[in-house]
Amino acid sequence: MNDSIENLLLRAVEIQRSSGRVMACLLVKARGSTPQSAGALMLVDGEANTYGTIGGGCVEAEVRRQAHAMMAAGTTGLMKFKLDHDYGWDDGLICGGTIELAVGRLPAPEMLGRIVDDIRNRRETELPVTVFTGEGESVFTLDLPPRERLYIAGAGHVGQALARMAQRLEFDVSLFDDREDLLLKAAPLGCRAVLGDIAQRLIEAPIDDRTYAVVVTRGHRHDEQALAAVVNRGAAYVGMIGSRRKVKLIIDDLKQRGIDDLALESVHAPIGLDIGAVSVEEIALSIAAQLVQTRRLRIVTSVRREIPTSIAVNV
Repeated sequence: MNDSIENLLLRAVEIQRSSGRVMACLLVKARGSTPQSAGALMLVDGEANTYGTIGGGCVEAEVRRQAHAMMAAGTTGLMKFKLDHDYGWDDGLICGGTIELAVGRLPAPEMLGRIVDDIRNRRETELPVTVFTGEGESVFTLDLPPRERLYIAGAGHVGQALARMAQRLEFDVSLFDDREDLLLKAAPLGCRAVLGDIAQRLIEAPIDDRTYAVVVTRGHRHDEQALAAVVNRGAAYVGMIGSRRKVKLIIDDLKQRGIDDLALESVHAPIGLDIGAVSVEEIALSIAAQLVQTRRLRIVTSVRREIPTSIAVNV
């Protein structure tokens, strides 16, 4: 099962503090067609239970077996697999690519706690995995940039559904609305509720190239004001719900107000991937899919190998 990096690290802390041992299986290189890319992480505990995934199938089962054996022997190491007839034939998982993994030690619980705190507070951080090979000690470092921030303008049915989905997709979600009773009732646990005039709150909110903005308010006027508040501010994604006629009216009006044509042309409107969505959940799903599509086209996961002078690891 896949899981967020935050939850995986919290799980590792829990295992370590219960006097258990845990091995990190970090996918450090992927070439060709593979089920997961570099940066995928799986944990293996002393009972050979796994958390997270590196792609499933026979390869994952073999990594689990070898990692558990390494743990019992007190060793670590590197693994390389070619995804051909030897791995995945019976399960239909022949991809043809090659993956390399570092199977090693995680930092001590205190350091993992600091990394989790960085993730929660959208601070750039990194996760080291220490491996001992015939060449000596190496550290494979997974770069963890700040989580993508999602602003949802409008706490109606679509906004609520999207907020729930986006949280599971590891976005840092803020839900904006001027209706206090609805907002307090609608915002899912863990979602930031921003009360007040929607456009004004969006103007005040920080926007960078890891910010995604979705406009799904309750009406034409609010949509136009919210869109004007976020467009042309450097966001990775801006989208607005509505029919083609409504979208054209709003875009034309914003052009007359002097908003840059190129910025408006980059707005995803009508919003979402065209999956023939009709229900609220389907519409939210189509928007979430477009957010993920945009994110995946932008993400470059970095795993570095280095030889440190010293590092505290949990043994």
